[in-house]
Amino acid sequence: MRMTKLAAMNFKSNVKSYFALVISLAFTILVLYNFQNMIYSEIFVALGEHNSHLINTLIQMISIVLICFMFFFIWYATNVFLEKRKKEIGIYIFMGLSNQKIGKLYMIETTFIGIAALVFGLFWGIITAGLFQMIIVRLSNLDIHVSFEFTVQPIVFTVVAFLFIYLTFVIKGYFNIVRSSVLNMISAMRQNEYVKQNECVLVIKAIVGIGVLGSGYYLANKEGKQVIGNAVFAMILVILGVYLLFGGLIPLLFQNMVKHKNFLYCKQRCLWMNQVVFRMKKNYRTYSMVCVLGICSITALATGFAMKERYENIVLFENTYTFQVLSNRNDLEKQMTQVIEETNDILYYTGIGLVNQEQEAMMLSYSQAKKLAQSANLKFDIAELEDKEVIRLSHLTLLSGSTKQGIKEIEIRGKEYQQLETIRIPYLGYLQKQGDFYIVSDEEYESLITKESELYLYNYKVGNDSAFVETKKEIDNFASELKEKGDMLGRVAIDPNNSEKEWMKLVHSICIFMFLVFVVASGCIMYMKLYNDAYEEKERYSVMCKIGLDDKVLQKSIAKEVGTAYFIPFFIMVISAYYSVLALGKMMHTDLFAIYLLSVMIVLAVYGLYYGLSVRVYQKMINII
Repeated sequence: MRMTKLAAMNFKSNVKSYFALVISLAFTILVLYNFQNMIYSEIFVALGEHNSHLINTLIQMISIVLICFMFFFIWYATNVFLEKRKKEIGIYIFMGLSNQKIGKLYMIETTFIGIAALVFGLFWGIITAGLFQMIIVRLSNLDIHVSFEFTVQPIVFTVVAFLFIYLTFVIKGYFNIVRSSVLNMISAMRQNEYVKQNECVLVIKAIVGIGVLGSGYYLANKEGKQVIGNAVFAMILVILGVYLLFGGLIPLLFQNMVKHKNFLYCKQRCLWMNQVVFRMKKNYRTYSMVCVLGICSITALATGFAMKERYENIVLFENTYTFQVLSNRNDLEKQMTQVIEETNDILYYTGIGLVNQEQEAMMLSYSQAKKLAQSANLKFDIAELEDKEVIRLSHLTLLSGSTKQGIKEIEIRGKEYQQLETIRIPYLGYLQKQGDFYIVSDEEYESLITKESELYLYNYKVGNDSAFVETKKEIDNFASELKEKGDMLGRVAIDPNNSEKEWMKLVHSICIFMFLVFVVASGCIMYMKLYNDAYEEKERYSVMCKIGLDDKVLQKSIAKEVGTAYFIPFFIMVISAYYSVLALGKMMHTDLFAIYLLSVMIVLAVYGLYYGLSVRVYQKMINII
């Protein structure tokens, strides 16, 4: 019988076993294809060259992340498959097959799986490409027309990326089999991998793991000027800490629990608790991977919502006022109002005075800041200031490198002040991004005023956005006249139809998809691992059935064993993700706790579905369903 025909027969007979693996691989292919298709379909060209370039760059970065994820996922999946196949194909030794032929059989059968996943993933990717784009555009709230255009480039890119990674590990598996001894393959079915770990080693790993994980949590929660650097370092420490935790503390806890007979033999825990202990050495890397993927998924979703909120706040910040004029004259209010009302409507207006400290900083009084907040309907909860106290007005950035807020001493033109805090509310609108502005008490402001230092700021918000260009021309003409007289210092005009930051909208929807990819992938990894465990546990449960244990008792035992496997990574993930989201919230200056809870509930629901499927497959595998 030819190897190809034998491999095809094996693939056909085990198609149900491969279903989860094929679907998982197909899902990653579908997502990668759809992201690449968005680049080549050029649906974002309508947003302008700047936005289109940034969006395409962002999608390429996401594609790199997906390819890296695909690399590790295929690595893991093919290792699990090879481990299972080595225990089954050992029988071919008795048929006189050499290691090379067994390896060839493995390569062909594994290639069938890869081709099935590739065809299935591309087929559904092409079918859902238009829907995928519509969902992305809808979630991003982008004003662009979606029309699906079939192109070959994304298919070629996806096929080449997937086959390169997949075939690399297929060839690796081939050489693994070729170099394996005949004895190992023959005895693979009888090998017992249930080994308790050395307790001293576990204690050391547990102590180091707790220390590393705690350091990661500390850095994630640390205030200061190096928030981004701390967050990156914290992420590395958390990943390492999770790995050590599953390799040390958790096995140590379970090994000590089973030593207590009152605990072990209560509620029939002896039927499954020992299996959890014995499996820890073999499965802790899988649990670590699942936990890290869960942390990444929750962080991705939080990032998406944080970016959406930041985009909306930045747009609000810059559009607080449509026009702002800075002058050394205090009698321009009437003239400016007449100029604007010739072509537009004024929603609100505020004129204030500023003290210019020789370009070091500009001061505005407490009452003027309150006036600005009231006219623009902005939040204002600042307490009255003392003479030597100031509050700094800053602007919103995409990410902040500092979260340090406390009181600090500053010096402005030789005078010492106490800076109580930094506020990022747009009392001065877009102008607030162009310099250093401080709120001082009314008395301090009066003491700083000189004839040369006082400037006047006129802020207008217009109601008719479509007439922006005409109004801007009128204001520019008026400003030119003032400049000729030396009375004009600056003019700000914010186009309400400006789409320069539209690319930020896309981050929200992309992060949602990344969240789904990571959650589904982590669930698939747990499912595949537990399926493999069920295959190995088949004989043990068969013996328990033969000695007369009730099927319902065994079903409960399986449910608890599988539930423990899902619960431990989920529990560690929930704790670690909290600090991850906390660090992100500090960088984005926003409260993400509600998003954190929402993402945890979604992950719990997805894991619950996988748990139910795993229990059913586990029970079906050992024929007690």
